[in-house]
Amino acid sequence: MKELSVVIVNYNVKYYLEQCLDSVRRAMEGINGEVFVVDNHSHDGSVEYLRERFPEVVFIESNHNLGFSRANNIAIRQSEGRYVLLLNPDTFVGEHVFKEALKFLDTHPKAGGVGVRMHNADGTLAPESRRALPTPLVSFKKMLGFSRQYYMSHLSWNEPAQIEVISGAFFMIRREAIDKIGLLDETFFMYGEDIDLSYRLLLGGYENWFLPLDILHYKGESTEKSSYRYVHVFYQAMLIFFRKHYGHLSWLVTLPIHLAIYFRAAMALAHIQCTNIRRFLGLKRPYEQQPCFSFHSTEENRVELRKLIRRKGLTEGEEKPCLHVFDTSAYTYADIIGKMESIGAPDSQLCTYNPASRILITPKDILK
Repeated sequence: MKELSVVIVNYNVKYYLEQCLDSVRRAMEGINGEVFVVDNHSHDGSVEYLRERFPEVVFIESNHNLGFSRANNIAIRQSEGRYVLLLNPDTFVGEHVFKEALKFLDTHPKAGGVGVRMHNADGTLAPESRRALPTPLVSFKKMLGFSRQYYMSHLSWNEPAQIEVISGAFFMIRREAIDKIGLLDETFFMYGEDIDLSYRLLLGGYENWFLPLDILHYKGESTEKSSYRYVHVFYQAMLIFFRKHYGHLSWLVTLPIHLAIYFRAAMALAHIQCTNIRRFLGLKRPYEQQPCFSFHSTEENRVELRKLIRRKGLTEGEEKPCLHVFDTSAYTYADIIGKMESIGAPDSQLCTYNPASRILITPKDILK
């Protein structure tokens, strides 16, 4: 049996996925493992582009967009690892993360799954790295804007700690636990499946843990969050989870939660509609200052980067807002995350440049 199976679901984000796979390749060194990419019928040529660059990866091509849960389950059924990692394509991981997470799981047999310390593109820590279960009370408080309890803000960022919900962006789970509690619930198309899986681990007698191991998550920049479909899928997932695990409670308890979910969904839809009306009327947002690019690279690649941004009409400099571009051939992914965290300046964002493909990835754009 292999030690680790990494499963990544892709949908039209081939350049983010290329970076993710490059970091996975480095992190898998010395580990007897396998990597699966399930492509949910992308139309950007993802599989054709990546297959020759990553021959060690098993690509599974779906003829339809199966959603996150179904796609993951297809690869999990084919995988052979003692542990399975569900990993988002818009992430990259530090080189030591897999080894340290496996070591922790090997020495903590009650741990069913682990999550990690996720960083945003501006170097800040993502609060969803540690979450509590969305019980009726916790959910209602979060809907009202009181999220401290939900994000377990009392916990240290620098020490392992038991948590309740592991993020689906990086969810390493014990094979034995999957065999006991079952695969991802395919009722969830996208969103909510990580909460459901975490809860079922707890119900199965396992512990969920947060580990201070670093990854970067672009937080779904590739997802169109301004669409009606996103609002429908996201809030529908919340309703599915609530009805599945708390539907037996009195209507006096469930009604306020349902109303809060519908209210938040209505507010999101209203915001989208207002944006569309402003666009239709030709009303523009206030002018946004063009960011400058600061290069952290070899001199040879710095020359290529200067050519690239000039071709795009962009400028080099340290003025704010500033995009810090790290050359992935000159830095480890762990160092990139650490250096961006140390910069910690407002209006700063992390970017990466892959000299092999000559792709510059920003949190919102791909430059080539």
